Amino acid sequence: SIKNSLRQRTFPRCFKLLSYLFAKVGLLSGICLIVGTMIGSGIFISPKSVLLYSGAVGPCLLIWAACGVLSTLGALCYAELGTMITKSGAEYSYLKECFGPLPAYLFSWTTVMVLKPSAFAIITLSFAEYASAPFYPGCSPPLIVTKCLSATAIFLIVSVNCLSVKLASYVQNIFTAAKLFIILIIVVSGIVLLAQGHTENLSNAFDGSSSSFGSIGLAFYNGLWAYDGWNQLNFITEELKDPYRNLPLAILIGIPLVSVCYVMVNLAYFTVMTTTELLLSPAVAVTFGDRVFYPLSWIVPLFVVLSTFGSANGSCFTAGRLAYVSGREGHMVKILSYISLRHYTPSPALILNGLLAICYIIPADINRLINYFSIAQWVFYGLTALALIVMRFTRKDLHRPVKVPIVIPGLMVIVSCYLVLAPIIDKPEMEYLYCAAFIFCGLLLYFPFVHWKVSWGTKLTSEYTTVFYLSSLF
Repeated sequence: SIKNSLRQRTFPRCFKLLSYLFAKVGLLSGICLIVGTMIGSGIFISPKSVLLYSGAVGPCLLIWAACGVLSTLGALCYAELGTMITKSGAEYSYLKECFGPLPAYLFSWTTVMVLKPSAFAIITLSFAEYASAPFYPGCSPPLIVTKCLSATAIFLIVSVNCLSVKLASYVQNIFTAAKLFIILIIVVSGIVLLAQGHTENLSNAFDGSSSSFGSIGLAFYNGLWAYDGWNQLNFITEELKDPYRNLPLAILIGIPLVSVCYVMVNLAYFTVMTTTELLLSPAVAVTFGDRVFYPLSWIVPLFVVLSTFGSANGSCFTAGRLAYVSGREGHMVKILSYISLRHYTPSPALILNGLLAICYIIPADINRLINYFSIAQWVFYGLTALALIVMRFTRKDLHRPVKVPIVIPGLMVIVSCYLVLAPIIDKPEMEYLYCAAFIFCGLLLYFPFVHWKVSWGTKLTSEYTTVFYLSSLF
């Protein structure tokens, strides 16, 4: 009777509830989703890393601008894919359509188990660093403090998202407004300082530039991590109003806007800080606020904390989307695609994402997590761009409302190969091996549980599903 209840109540309600929860998204909402997801903790934490690997102000600013161009080109490729294959799930759907179920499964495995929770962990670590910085003036907060605060933030955000979709949406709207406000304050302040002649840190901007093949790649990694989120609209293609029009328009409006904000914010930082001071600063935006807004300098860390918290909430909010799509296709356990019958939220996927994020904050620092996150992500970005090229020849029958020049996905494939291989060749580290191991460990589960569908595996997952279903009723 329990299994019959699962079939009769859970599956239909899952599809019905998801249609309710993820309402139709228009052009303005699509732009807000892109901008709100992209502008997170990266612009407040990545400037140090980009400058560290690029070596000077000039290359640093150029890399920030180039990252914006690359993000736009990548998003244009996704605009063609999203209007050609109007399914949610982004890379998962495109890889499955072009290369079959195995690459799509490896993407969903890596993203659900590694990329989403590691991104969640990175953002909450940034939140914790900025939230604790005012209590430790002149030095970095103790690692144990930031990690405990990060774990607390993860628990709070997951709880909010599990309790109510509406509450999570309100939280996201409020904190998105906060991040746009602090970006505007920093940009306007930088423009005023430049007009007043504070340009000494911008002279000889290319002195000390790095010429290392791998260092430039790592600089791009950290810059592109701050831009990550340009593909988020493709995860909800099925819920997008008129995707043939709104998807490319949202990309062409949102990403250049973010690019201008990022370059101007970094320029503002260099009007008051030398390269050495910026690298030594425990929290770049806080140091900027101390020098520009004193005695109201507290406004910067406050709004940066709100910004990073909102970004973490957004990351958590979207984390269950891919799990649902891959669960629907049989590539993940069905339990991850279920909705809480009491709160109408994707609780299983959210809880798993939070637990993994807490695990990821324990052993690593922010910079290592960024490198770890980016190398795996760019493997799949490159494969997706390659899928676009392949389907130009193998799927000529598909309707393409948006069609980019083939040189653009070709360039994305080359850039992806560079970003994946350059740091490994220049300076091999264990993190890259861990990344490859995570991806291919998925094969150990794919063949018995997905490809062959062994009876004991199906029975085991069915029992876990039953237990979780019963717990959701109480």
